[in-house]
Amino acid sequence: MEIIIFFIILIVLVWIIIITLKNRLIGLKNKVEYANGAVDAMFKQRYDLIPNLVATVKQYMQHESSLLERLVQLRAKAQSPNITDTQKNELNGQIDQAIRSFNISVENYPDLKASEQFTRLQASLNECEGQLAAARRTYNAAVMEYNNGIEMFPTSIFASQMGYQRKEMITATQTEQQNPNVGNLFQ
Repeated sequence: MEIIIFFIILIVLVWIIIITLKNRLIGLKNKVEYANGAVDAMFKQRYDLIPNLVATVKQYMQHESSLLERLVQLRAKAQSPNITDTQKNELNGQIDQAIRSFNISVENYPDLKASEQFTRLQASLNECEGQLAAARRTYNAAVMEYNNGIEMFPTSIFASQMGYQRKEMITATQTEQQNPNVGNLFQ
């Protein structure tokens, strides 16, 4: 009788361990999805600011119309419903670069910099960029924890059974990794 009780306790313990490991994996997956949602929300906020910013500066920046058009085009592509997370991250890296170029171009327009509406929009965009950077860090931390969870033993066994795949972190694009040409800033 003692042996039967021992095996029942052993089976219950194994099931508790299995359930705990599976629940941990599900929690990690949900944490990544939550962090990804926060990044998407910040991207949406930035996308909403771009048309207002473009409309405000159009009258001042006649010569940089191609830069403004590129910014609007990148925004439209990034909001397409059928793009992958990797494509979205690449497009947002290009938007980051276009916004940096835009901010550099603004230096040539003192009347624009003095515009109260532009100043408010630029402050909103800067705040949004800061929040976006924080959301990206949170996402990358969640992805790292998730990837560790699905790759480390013993949870890796259950992760493969559950169909969990490795997630990609948000990384800097090739262009973002290059040092800026400071000479261009003062022309």
